[in-house]
Amino acid sequence: MDLKQYVTTVENWPKEGISFKDITTIMDNGPAYKYATDQIVEYAKEVGAEIIVGPEARGFIIGCPVAYALEIGFAPVRKPGKLPREVISANYGLEYGQDTLTMHNDAVKPGQKVLICDDLLATGGTVDATIRLIEKLGGQVVGCAFLIELTELKGREKIGNYPVKTLITY
Repeated sequence: MDLKQYVTTVENWPKEGISFKDITTIMDNGPAYKYATDQIVEYAKEVGAEIIVGPEARGFIIGCPVAYALEIGFAPVRKPGKLPREVISANYGLEYGQDTLTMHNDAVKPGQKVLICDDLLATGGTVDATIRLIEKLGGQVVGCAFLIELTELKGREKIGNYPVKTLITY
């Protein structure tokens, strides 16, 4: 299935000069969403994932059905103040400034094999911070899976040698 045909490009959103890749048109098409999920489920099996981790909010949309299909856990990565128990945090750079991601300090067990799932690999900042959180807890990142990769933004360079699976590239 050519998933690219289910992505809607919205020009000049959220600001002038951006060609936003809208994945909601994959999600609202049952067969396309199932196909995308199934592709990531197969990748998770290949890398031996024992838990799925996804950054908010679209990482939840991608990662939760994968975890469900595999009957393994899902651990959310969120902005500060959103998780109710003790957390660890990691900062990452934005175009103008910094942001922070948090994760429960017991979400990943030492040695546990983790697949990170998100909608988009762009500059790599979010996934890099997520990797640092997982490794701080002693988890082993066995791969990263994305619906879309914007190759010109060189996100793979930011995250180094971790295995990456993308379903659509631009």
